[in-house]
Amino acid sequence: MTSENSSSSIKQVKLNGLYLYKEGMSTWFDAEKGLAIPVTVLKYEPHYITQLKTKDKEGYFAAQVSVGLKSLKHASLPLKGHLKSSGVAKSVKTIKEITLQGSEDLTVGEQVSIDSFQPGDLVKVIGESKGKGFAGSVKRYGFAGGPASHGSKFHRQPGSSGNRTWPGRVMPGKKFPGHMGAKTTHVKNLQIVKVDHENNVVLIKGAIPGGRNSLVGIFRS
Repeated sequence: MTSENSSSSIKQVKLNGLYLYKEGMSTWFDAEKGLAIPVTVLKYEPHYITQLKTKDKEGYFAAQVSVGLKSLKHASLPLKGHLKSSGVAKSVKTIKEITLQGSEDLTVGEQVSIDSFQPGDLVKVIGESKGKGFAGSVKRYGFAGGPASHGSKFHRQPGSSGNRTWPGRVMPGKKFPGHMGAKTTHVKNLQIVKVDHENNVVLIKGAIPGGRNSLVGIFRS
């Protein structure tokens, strides 16, 4: 972790992770290599450190950060008190944690810089995949299904699921129709293409899990 002074009165620090809002996908043109790179556009909103967790007190090192700012009008009293003690003037959209390697030179109230990542860095992205509702086993797990013609009457069914007399039951974990998507998904080794300070966006090569406006975490691999 490194830190730097910004032009504002609030000191900006760099951490090993950020939480960004997914804006959608676009194309980044690399003029030097003559390539058109598919990228996901992630929007950065102000991060402020609201609490520091230590090995002695909580059992691990982490920085609790606020993501995004909004009005205090609908904030709860405990949240108002927590933010007041940390020096954050407004309520926040959400509060997350970023794990630290050890005891680092951080102070509550400091802002986490978008420069925590640079072009070329490899990151791990964590997000919630799009929910697709109830799905059959063919769509959910890629089962082949049966013949599509000649009167087989077995097309997109899951097939046999039981056992013989012993154990005489369906084993746990059997792949059946059910709710598809809406799960925490990890994607590793994605590359940072550009960090745009003017628009406060980060461009990552390729697709990442989650729908538009969903919150995703990026962490150094």
